[in-house]
Amino acid sequence: MSGVLRAEPADRGERTAPPGRWPALGVLALAVLLVAVDATVLGLATPYISEDLAPSATQLLWIGDVYSFVIAGLLVSMGGLGDRVGRKRVLLVGATAFGAVSVLNAYAHTPEMMIAARALLGVAGATLMPATLALIRTLFDDPRERSLAIGVWGAAASAGTAVGPIVGGFLLEHFWWGSVFLINLPVMAVLVLVGGRLLPESRDPAPGPWDMTGVALSLLGMVGVVYAVKETAAHGWAWPASLAGLLGAAALYGFVRRQLTLAVPLLDMRLFRDRGFSAAVLADLLTILGLSGLIFFLSQYLQLVQGRGPLEAGLAELPAAAGAVAAGLVAGRAARRFSVRSVVSGGLAAVGLALAVLTFVGQDTAYPMLGAVLLVVGVGAGLSFTVTSDVILSGVPEEKAGAASAVSETAYELGAALGIALLGSLVTRAYRDFTGPPGTPDSAHDSLGAAVEAASHLPAARAADLLDAARGAFVEGLTLATGAGAAVLIAASLAAWFLLGGQRLEDGAR
Repeated sequence: MSGVLRAEPADRGERTAPPGRWPALGVLALAVLLVAVDATVLGLATPYISEDLAPSATQLLWIGDVYSFVIAGLLVSMGGLGDRVGRKRVLLVGATAFGAVSVLNAYAHTPEMMIAARALLGVAGATLMPATLALIRTLFDDPRERSLAIGVWGAAASAGTAVGPIVGGFLLEHFWWGSVFLINLPVMAVLVLVGGRLLPESRDPAPGPWDMTGVALSLLGMVGVVYAVKETAAHGWAWPASLAGLLGAAALYGFVRRQLTLAVPLLDMRLFRDRGFSAAVLADLLTILGLSGLIFFLSQYLQLVQGRGPLEAGLAELPAAAGAVAAGLVAGRAARRFSVRSVVSGGLAAVGLALAVLTFVGQDTAYPMLGAVLLVVGVGAGLSFTVTSDVILSGVPEEKAGAASAVSETAYELGAALGIALLGSLVTRAYRDFTGPPGTPDSAHDSLGAAVEAASHLPAARAADLLDAARGAFVEGLTLATGAGAAVLIAASLAAWFLLGGQRLEDGAR
């Protein structure tokens, strides 16, 4: 298994499935689980980071979304790199770097250092996700086996969203906030040591040169456009953000034009001619965009509004992960029995309706309602993401699996970045407008965490008034974000129904 398993254009029926494919899938699932854990523990640690590093509201949003900015800009490039130099090699090097940069995150002592460390983590993270999904395409040639493998891959990501808050909550109750990043180290050590033995190497047999100009254009374009959206949503029109947006759009236009003219492009734009491929990518982007307000602010709501400890807050988010794990494992079978569009569209509609219910949430909303809503969100997202990943991966030649996987992950990360920028700005704007009692410091309007810190230095009566006003404003912003997210998800459901009509998953040997 340590040799190079190259993609061949020969008839698929003549290939023998790698005998160690299921243990190898376990290693890939471990990598995905770790990335998911890292994303979820940040949300739990945000109140502690806010208290310790005292970031401004804008810096706090940058800490939350700079990882997505960078990873969205580099995923296509790293997917193409894996196709060229070997997906296993890129995965193992990236995993090593991910572990090392996690130490920088843990020991950041200023907001600026934390933002830079998160950006570097995005560089390392961009190597992991495309390689894992592309290696699944190599390991599992039978369509039904591949659907199950993708379900396991998606379930591992969902399990990470469950394990992250629980482990992170335990660590935050017993250690300082940086400990949540150090849990990456032992997992990465296992991944590198075991993956080096179990994973096959795979690459495009005729890859062509790596397009460094395309890499630069892709990164500049993604970061520029997302930065412009973020700044405009948060602060209104300003010429620096507009200039960044124009430069980003020009860079993306140049990237597309360049890819269309190259004999061996970094990203084959012809992939988007397939309606199923394009529809699946669009569905992923809109889904995570609509969910971003809930994902980023739920932990703050549970801890800073309802007063739960970090471990209790982590356990409270468990239904979403459990629902996603269960749905991911049966999604492929459901799509074959009913249809791709009914499973994807139905899943997105369920998430949209669940988010609409959250527009009625208040400071004292009972947990049974929250738990039920999170379960529906998990099931709907698990069904949709698993099937769209299968559609994206099955519709491309094996030698292009890395680039296709990168497009899928780029849609996810771009949706996250845009969602945090747009929906996060709704929460921030609503929060800043609250009226506190006389003597409320200006810093209390920066974030709910800052208000909690300010309240700790006030007399009891004034502290209670401040917290009530701040929490009310935060909840108002959260309901606005979930309402906007619900509208996005319903629109995505309708788009999926029309665009995925006639799309089917491949059938394999029974």
